[in-house]
Amino acid sequence: MTTQIAVIGLGYVGLPLATLFHKSGYDVIGIDIDSRKIDCLEKGTSYLSDYSDEEVKQLTASKRFRFSSEFKKIETAHAIILCVPTPLRNHQDPDLSYLESAAQAMLPHLRHGQLVVLESSTFPGTTEEVLVPLLEKSGLKVGVDLFLGYSPERIDPGNLDYELEDIAKVVSGVTEACLHEVQAIYGKAFTSLVPVDNTRVAEMTKILENTQRLINISFMNEMSQICHELNIDIWQVIDAASTKPYGFTAYYPGPGIGGHCIPVDPLYLKWKANEQKLSTPFIDLAKKVNDEQPMYVVDRLEKALGSGKKTPSVLLVGLTYKKDVNDVRESVSIPVMEELIKRGWTVDYHDPFVKDITLQGKTYKGIQYDQQSLSSYDAAVILTDHSQIDYSSLIKGSSLLFDTRNCIKGTYDHVIRL
Repeated sequence: MTTQIAVIGLGYVGLPLATLFHKSGYDVIGIDIDSRKIDCLEKGTSYLSDYSDEEVKQLTASKRFRFSSEFKKIETAHAIILCVPTPLRNHQDPDLSYLESAAQAMLPHLRHGQLVVLESSTFPGTTEEVLVPLLEKSGLKVGVDLFLGYSPERIDPGNLDYELEDIAKVVSGVTEACLHEVQAIYGKAFTSLVPVDNTRVAEMTKILENTQRLINISFMNEMSQICHELNIDIWQVIDAASTKPYGFTAYYPGPGIGGHCIPVDPLYLKWKANEQKLSTPFIDLAKKVNDEQPMYVVDRLEKALGSGKKTPSVLLVGLTYKKDVNDVRESVSIPVMEELIKRGWTVDYHDPFVKDITLQGKTYKGIQYDQQSLSSYDAAVILTDHSQIDYSSLIKGSSLLFDTRNCIKGTYDHVIRL
């Protein structure tokens, strides 16, 4: 009989993981309480920018892949993989409500010998301090009756350079027996496993990866501001520094850092460190720089246009948090748009992945543009560097073009860069 794996949460992490396990020969049951996702799967349509409708149809047509909103389906699974959101609350502390709700829903359906693996990014200690006591309410003891591990997701939406199975997979278990079970399941799907001593090491690994990126990108945003005042091209500086064969790693500035990982995960670590009466000055400063970057972009744009017009019109190009994805979570384009609207500007946007967006109760629909229609705007601002944007039209048609992503190569009198 083929081993069955249940993947709970079919978003940017869960669906690719479920697809990989299916590709590796497992029977897979995908579970998600979001009726929109279930409806899309039933219709064979994709809700992720990395998946085509045809890929979804092929997956859902397989007898070895099923999907449901019912947690009861986990009863037949050998392994249960949790890929649920771990966002922040309003006060910037961890929101584990999705994880806790999923664990509670699992309890009546857990059985002896099953493996549970958490993939969601979280603070060190979550698996042992939160999941163990929750799961043991089932009457099953972790490490004896039930196996539990943590393996941080390393999926990079929109990045097609790496196959998921070829990205080294960090794995851990609450006990040695738990780790052995995790390795047995993941070893069939991933080319390389990186076992670590315990779940806290694995949890900290993901937090370290994203905290390093937050700090370094925020630093580059600070450098770009300094270079602007000194009339130096920061992009040329980075390219030149990158020729050094050791000691320098290129990070790039932008309108800010968005998404559900880089601006969020370091604050999980900050919360945990503060709980232990430890300070996090690097994280605090990086967060401050990142939070201020969207306002810096707006101020630069306003200064570039001058004070001649009281109500300028602007076209924002790209609303998602990164290129070639349809995700606007924590996108820095949103505060830029909100601030321009607050200042009384006429604002339109173009994004091939976002049909409409609701801000402060008002819905804005994305527009298409051409070289001629661009002339009606006082400025265009590139906030997200999608591959399918017509940048040549932007150059030719814009009165003023503010490039925050280094998309425009060459020198033009009407193009300003971060």
